[in-house]
Amino acid sequence: MSLTTVQHTLRKHFMDTTNAPKERIFTRYQVFVIAILALLQFTVILDFMVLNPLSEILMRKWDITAAQFGLVVSGYAFSAGISGVLAAGFADKFDRKKMLLVFYTGFIIGTYLCALAPNYIMLLAARVVTGLFGGVISAIGMAIVADLFRPETRGRVMGFIQMAFALSQIVGIPVGWELAIRFEWHAPFWMIGVLGTMMGILIAVYMRPITEHLTKKTEKNAFRHLWDTLRNRRYTLAFGTMVLMATGGYMLMPFGNAFSIHNMGIHPGQITFLFMAVGAANLVSAPFIGRFTDKFGRVNVFYIASLITTVMVVIFTHRGITPLWLAIIINSIMMIGVFGRMIPVQALMTSMPALQDRGAFMSINASIQQLAGGLAAVLAGQIIHKTSTGYLEHYDTLGFVIVGALIITTVMITLLNRQITSEKTNTGVRPPENVAAAH
Repeated sequence: MSLTTVQHTLRKHFMDTTNAPKERIFTRYQVFVIAILALLQFTVILDFMVLNPLSEILMRKWDITAAQFGLVVSGYAFSAGISGVLAAGFADKFDRKKMLLVFYTGFIIGTYLCALAPNYIMLLAARVVTGLFGGVISAIGMAIVADLFRPETRGRVMGFIQMAFALSQIVGIPVGWELAIRFEWHAPFWMIGVLGTMMGILIAVYMRPITEHLTKKTEKNAFRHLWDTLRNRRYTLAFGTMVLMATGGYMLMPFGNAFSIHNMGIHPGQITFLFMAVGAANLVSAPFIGRFTDKFGRVNVFYIASLITTVMVVIFTHRGITPLWLAIIINSIMMIGVFGRMIPVQALMTSMPALQDRGAFMSINASIQQLAGGLAAVLAGQIIHKTSTGYLEHYDTLGFVIVGALIITTVMITLLNRQITSEKTNTGVRPPENVAAAH
């Protein structure tokens, strides 16, 4: 899918049909930024998602346990979390475009190192390098969204950006799986590296500098800025919420491919079709979830999606031999629920920080999410036991752990929404926001 095609789709999606004559909700440049951020997220998410189909290949090739493979996932997450904290103090002191380019370049270099890794230890080291840079990219992207888009339109923006996740399932993961089984497991990383290189060139050439936050820059040094953001009581609940938001995905997804093959009985040749079908469902649903988030309220959409996710996680993790058509339905509904939680929460988080704190807040938030996700992947590897046949034991136990995290997260989102509502009521205005649109 070309950048031009993505922009055309966005222009149609974001046209306001309620007014006559029709009025654009976003400027052409904003549409371009959304397209760039979506495609950028596609490469970053794909780098994580490709480990799903590779789990079966690498555990068999290197004769490693589920716990050892979990370290490959958590190694990225832990390094991403550490780098995010270290970068937070500097995140609001530079042009966001330059920050994005620096970290995205490092991410691409790490991806090429994964493509060159000859063994388990070198792959683990390459994932750590990739995480040092890749973990900060989403935080910078969220800060850009908060800088350039009004709060009441961010649900739509997040909905489209999250379509990158679905696109990675439709295009990236099946292609990565086919490359891995037809050539060798390094091939998907070469694909991501080349695609990422092209995306980096587009960002360098066409994205404008983003410097409005520098007009409110304080004289605090980077470490003081980091410390002040960390201890700001307005942000404490938001940080705590993100600890549990990461749990489900990092526990479930890294072993999903192996579970589908050895527990659900899906033939390896059908895995590509399964990914594509589920990805198509997500691609269609994501923009609607974004619209519903703006129309019916972030927290309401989150509640409904959490209920759907909870039910489907229990069903999925307790499955035995399952026909392909039923596996597609179960996975599709479950992932729609996951998107339904993720999109409103991301939109909610953009309303929390003041303009001069956005980069630091988003970096810390992403770091907490990555660190929590890394711990979740390690925990999942300890709960699950791979037998000699490849069958994964105790996956149902893992499902109950995830359900517990979903319930606690729902309570925390309720409290966070009350905090934001209370601030608006007490001040008569929204929490500190930059509502200016980019032209």
